[in-house]
Amino acid sequence: MPEITTPDKKVKDDEIDLLDLFSRIAATLTRWANNVVRAFLISVVFMIRRWLPLGLSLAAGISLSYIFKSASPSFYTSDMVLRNNLVQMDKIKLRDVSGTTAELISKINKLNTLNSENNLLALSNALSMRPESVKNFSEINAFWIIDQSKDGIPDFVDYKGNHSASDTINIRMQDRLDVRVKINSPQDLNLLRDGIIKYIETDSLFQQRNKVRLRQNQELLKRLDFDILQLDSLQKVKYFEETRNIKPISGGQIVFMQEQKTQLVYPDIYSLYSRKQQLETERDLYKETVTVLSDFPFPSKRDNGASYYGKYLIPLFFFLTLFILIVLANRRRLEDIFKKY
Repeated sequence: MPEITTPDKKVKDDEIDLLDLFSRIAATLTRWANNVVRAFLISVVFMIRRWLPLGLSLAAGISLSYIFKSASPSFYTSDMVLRNNLVQMDKIKLRDVSGTTAELISKINKLNTLNSENNLLALSNALSMRPESVKNFSEINAFWIIDQSKDGIPDFVDYKGNHSASDTINIRMQDRLDVRVKINSPQDLNLLRDGIIKYIETDSLFQQRNKVRLRQNQELLKRLDFDILQLDSLQKVKYFEETRNIKPISGGQIVFMQEQKTQLVYPDIYSLYSRKQQLETERDLYKETVTVLSDFPFPSKRDNGASYYGKYLIPLFFFLTLFILIVLANRRRLEDIFKKY
């Protein structure tokens, strides 16, 4: 007769299968953990027994790093932050509708293109410097400065150029940019700064835009002065009318026949004065196309010191030596495998 499978028996079999599955998983994980620990201990013992060649490889990497440091010409890295005075901000989207910051970055990066092509004559003409001086430049690049959380405070520079322009939380600051240079002689940093600024200021399009900006600024200042005088006159008239409508009564008390509204003019006047001060600041402090917010600092040490080469050479020598030792220790097995296949 066929075996009858009851629901209770089926549930019991499922429970047994699950327990067996979990026990197998636990056994597999335990076996893997034991193998990892065993491999780690074998590796440690292997390296301890061969400490001399491995130590010599580290010493060779360190020594070669100092040799490269002595034989290679020095280079230094320094950053300058420029303010773009031509920005026309969209206060809602926090975007520069003029697009001048992107143009400035592109224009400065053209200098690096000339430098990478070793076009020293064109580079010296662009920077108004001698060809002998521009030979000391390794890189001249401009980068966006990133503002995290849109709080108006610069947080970091996008040196890798991987920040998404569509990011609405961490945004590119539209009114400034970072200029990074690699130079062999830090004494030329001041000359390079002046050359970069002159390179920007002599651009005819930027000159025209700056002239338009200053002219519009001046026109708006005149209009603000006129509006302030008008409001001031209105304030005096209203004060006179309100004072005239105050009628004294017996006992030295007075009665206000009209509600005083002179104080309502004050916020408008202060708002105009605040706008006027902003425009005067723009006119007096930011007259040119760009303004240096942070100059090139004089670097305290060279970038390509012993650590610069050591971070590549020391691991290379160490792992190359370790690979050779592993091959030598297992050469018989390798020979058997080679003969077999």
